[in-house]
Amino acid sequence: MQNLHQKPRPQQLGEGCTLLQESMHGEGALMQYTGMRIIELEPGARYTERLELNECCVVALAGRIDVSDGEQRFSGIGARESVFERKPTDSVFMSGGKELLVTAVGKARVALCYAPAVEPRPTRWIKAEEISAEHRGKYQNQRMVHNILPDNDDSASSLLVVEVYTEGGNFSSYPPHKHDRDLLPQESLLEEIYYHEVDPPQAFVFQRVYTDDRSIDQTMSAGNGDFVLVPAGYHPVGVPDGFSSYYLNVMAGPRRIWKFHNDPAFEWIARRE
Repeated sequence: MQNLHQKPRPQQLGEGCTLLQESMHGEGALMQYTGMRIIELEPGARYTERLELNECCVVALAGRIDVSDGEQRFSGIGARESVFERKPTDSVFMSGGKELLVTAVGKARVALCYAPAVEPRPTRWIKAEEISAEHRGKYQNQRMVHNILPDNDDSASSLLVVEVYTEGGNFSSYPPHKHDRDLLPQESLLEEIYYHEVDPPQAFVFQRVYTDDRSIDQTMSAGNGDFVLVPAGYHPVGVPDGFSSYYLNVMAGPRRIWKFHNDPAFEWIARRE
């Protein structure tokens, strides 16, 4: 099994444009449905790409950007200077066959989330004010969720995108759950990529990815800017006391529905009053 933990590997793509992280799906890759790139742009810098067979959700992690699909242009996308402002941000969804252009208004960090374009969909600006903050969990299992592209929103044909905040001393993606079997209505098959940021930036979180048969069983200390890939299995995240965790998730699979299965050994946690 390949290492599921990826550290940032900055590459210059052009003047003022840096690719910080990349994990793409496809033949011969670990992930067959999900992909993600994290780019950093200096003011006025541009990133361009023809999407071909992928749809993409452009998430303005920090700073402001302009986004074009070759026909429409959305200006001043972005609602925060840091993910740890803990408020929703703007995103833009576009389907396959489009000419993606991202231009930085000021310095910006951007997530590009990919999945196969199963059916064409209109380009859509997902406005920050449309995204509600959802509190989940209790006791030491609490987190705040921003649903950017949930499964009850048919803007995308494959992509599911969500961002999650977890404070120190809490577990997230917990109780341990998985979604690696195409067995609806009980469970759906969705790969997942986690992009982590932590506050302060020298902090870390722990993430374990494991399957029932332990053919996958890796425990990682994920730092600022790291990826954790979840091709299958349970995938809880623990945040040490004194730190704050942010992660952006992209999920995709053969069917665009999120039905998860809790690890039976931990099921009682979900049933606590």
